[in-house]
Amino acid sequence: MTMANAFGAADFARLSEEEQAMIARRERVLGPAYRLFYERPVHFVRGEGVWLYDSHGQAYLDAYNNVASVGHGNPKVLDAISRQAATLNTHTRYLHDGILTYAESLTATCPAELSQAMFTCTGSEANDLAVRIARSYTGGTGIIVTSHAYHGVTSTVAEFSPSLGPSVDLGVHVRTVAAANPNLPADAIEADFAQGVEAAIADLKRHGLKPAMLIVDTIFSSDGVIAEPPGFLKSAVAAIREAGGIFVADEVQPGFGRTGDAMWGFLRHGIVPDLVTIGKPMGNGYPMAGLIARPEIIADFGRNARYFNTFGGNPVAAAAGQAVLDVISEQGLIANARTVGTYLREKLAEYVNRSPLIASVRGAGLFIGMDIVEDGKPSAQAAARIVNGLRERHVLISASGPQANVLKIRPPLVFSRANADTFIDALHAALADMS
Repeated sequence: MTMANAFGAADFARLSEEEQAMIARRERVLGPAYRLFYERPVHFVRGEGVWLYDSHGQAYLDAYNNVASVGHGNPKVLDAISRQAATLNTHTRYLHDGILTYAESLTATCPAELSQAMFTCTGSEANDLAVRIARSYTGGTGIIVTSHAYHGVTSTVAEFSPSLGPSVDLGVHVRTVAAANPNLPADAIEADFAQGVEAAIADLKRHGLKPAMLIVDTIFSSDGVIAEPPGFLKSAVAAIREAGGIFVADEVQPGFGRTGDAMWGFLRHGIVPDLVTIGKPMGNGYPMAGLIARPEIIADFGRNARYFNTFGGNPVAAAAGQAVLDVISEQGLIANARTVGTYLREKLAEYVNRSPLIASVRGAGLFIGMDIVEDGKPSAQAAARIVNGLRERHVLISASGPQANVLKIRPPLVFSRANADTFIDALHAALADMS
């Protein structure tokens, strides 16, 4: 399939000659596996704060990219990276103060039980490492995930990332459970989710597989953004531990203050995971990731297996990570995520009664999901029209969920009330066009 066919002839024809040429080059040199956002792709050349700028100087409000969580081109992060890169960049097999200081700063954001860190370059690597550790600690192989989860793209992790689609087979050792159902009464959500986990544990055992871990993205990003009620993970975590497995909190998307009430999504649930995997916003664009662990969980693994990552935790990564933590603290970005996120959710909730397309709004902090329906049924087509309508108004979001009908709103943490108002105005116009 050519790129022109992938977009449709009409959409491809709307692109400039320069953009058509770039798409053809992309197809030729990157191959067919890569995908572009939007019916009319965007060519960005610069970013600053919550704005991305195309090749014509047009500004786009970024309400999607959580990698640059403290803002595109953050000057403090850039300064830390450039100064360290000009001084020294090696690896963790030499002594270096930067990685130690950063690890101490990072673990200080967690409950005391989580006191040791290991570093990788990507969230996929972090979750791959978590599997190795879980199997070493428990002696089991079974993995339980939610039914539309995304945890990464390595061979091992793709086997428990069902959102990659039916062409990517799940492992025989993997069991899926339905994500927490936000349509149930609040007091029933915890029991319902735990029952699903217990059933998955029983099925693993019935097939001679010992459970190794339950892993969830603590805001269920790919499952459609499920944040409420706080605490509903407790019974499921107790169930996996009783079965001899461990609980892994995947904080690659909700972590680093995004949920607005704490640094980590798992803290909303009043639990202490056995492992916490982290990435994406960790370096504000510099590729770094890792995990935070209870020491007893990684003790045997560390004694029996040498771990080394050429780039994970290098001095430049440590400098970037420390700068991100400093900016989050100094600028009060967790509180900003809470106040601006609440304001934005309240404004969006008004559309539940104003537009037949908006069924519900939910989320925590600056991570918001909106259910899009047509004739009362989930509609991926309507969600796509809204996403592309916003793109035409220079506002960027995406969609997620098992039926691709949940608008995924996840801006940088420096998003302001004024930015939220800009978003609302664009959404209002996009919905008006559809009506």
